[in-house]
Amino acid sequence: MPYLLNALSMLIQVAFGAIATLFMCRLAAEATRADFHNPLSQFIYRYTNPVLAPVRRALPNWRRINLAALLVVWLSLLLERLVIFLLAGFLPGAPGLLVLSLADLLDFVLLFYIVVIFGWSLLTMLSADPYQPVVRLAGAMAEPLLRPVRGRMMVGSIDFSPTVVVIVLLLARMLIAAPLLDFGTELVRGG
Repeated sequence: MPYLLNALSMLIQVAFGAIATLFMCRLAAEATRADFHNPLSQFIYRYTNPVLAPVRRALPNWRRINLAALLVVWLSLLLERLVIFLLAGFLPGAPGLLVLSLADLLDFVLLFYIVVIFGWSLLTMLSADPYQPVVRLAGAMAEPLLRPVRGRMMVGSIDFSPTVVVIVLLLARMLIAAPLLDFGTELVRGG
């Protein structure tokens, strides 16, 4: 029976992760003012707008941050945690679940940017077409994080700024998100 629960948990994580990723892409694309004429940007907009349009009436943007998309990402991660706990036959307390879901949100955002920066730098190293929609969107999303260190981490003609930013994001996962996840787990356990 635990094998079936593990498989079901994995499927739930994939489904909620896909939803969170779609809305995180919308959040990052809007925040970086990614090219709307990009077919990938249009796809993201088309499939997130029916959910975000009503929420944005109550929760408008703050500067360039789409708070409605951030709320949907957080709610999807909260529901994922809740469903997995319920599958295990455990009803978590609200404070622990809220802390865990906020830690999940922070960890998810950090991991999202690690994947975007790594994917973009890999595509550029492989000399992918710079006008390809994925390269353009990933480049637009990665640029705000890379801009502060770009050009400062050069060795010859190689720019190591993506490596430095990924290391900083990995450290943030280890030193900020992981302790917050541990704290939320302790709250859920009641310890």
